[in-house]
Amino acid sequence: MTGAVRGWAGRLSPLTVRVLSGALIAALVLALLAAGRVGIYVLAVAIGAAALWEFRGLSRRMGFRAPLWLLYPLGLIFTFSGTVLKFVPLEEVLSVALIAGLSVFLVLPGRREGLGRWAMGLAGAVYIGLPLNYYLLLYDSATHAPGLAWVTLILVTVVVSDAAALLVGTRIGRHPFFPAISPKKTVEGAAAGLVFSVPVMVLGGRFLLGLPWWHSAVLGLLIGVTAQVGDLVESQMKRLARVKDSSNLIPGHGGVLDRLDSALFPPIVVFLYASYLHLL
Repeated sequence: MTGAVRGWAGRLSPLTVRVLSGALIAALVLALLAAGRVGIYVLAVAIGAAALWEFRGLSRRMGFRAPLWLLYPLGLIFTFSGTVLKFVPLEEVLSVALIAGLSVFLVLPGRREGLGRWAMGLAGAVYIGLPLNYYLLLYDSATHAPGLAWVTLILVTVVVSDAAALLVGTRIGRHPFFPAISPKKTVEGAAAGLVFSVPVMVLGGRFLLGLPWWHSAVLGLLIGVTAQVGDLVESQMKRLARVKDSSNLIPGHGGVLDRLDSALFPPIVVFLYASYLHLL
């Protein structure tokens, strides 16, 4: 954040800062989504770049700093591997990353950490790039309903699931859920996240996507489960890195990964389910 932004944020309450920054980001995201294919591609690049930068910071604190020269090119290729760069064979990209990537560490300083840094660079590119790729695939591949409807409905379901888990968990949660990773999460909150994700997807699937209710219900469960898994995975990374947030990029919210974690895995299972059953 710039000094001006810090000064502005310092004069407001934490809740006000959180609400205002969240509303601003939501408005920007909606504007880019409404701009069509170019807008969603710009959004993917911006989110991907910020998330990869935050992952690199986490990787450094976890002991093996992901190299920029490997992390960003691979992240870009994975993000657009199913759309703009679908003509680029991933097998060849991974082969080059394997041979050239590991060979570089034969001559770079810090050879002892070379294998770990290479693995962390590849892992970060897959972790950020592939989910964004599946959002773009859903946007471009849908034929029975607008691709934007698929993308928006997944994001809305994730938000509702997260909100339900937080509210129920903080009010009536009594039984810890993965306490070693995230001590504040509870079984009651996790159950609420699953329960609330289903009706959102059923309603959205019926009126926006034209899906039978049973397919929508399955998709709601898949989104609810993978959203919580994604949240726990990022929490585990932060715990290993010994940080509270992935960064302080978003006032009142932490980092991009802190807001994106639950939304990373759902598009993968939704696309696979919908494409195999010819629902797109």
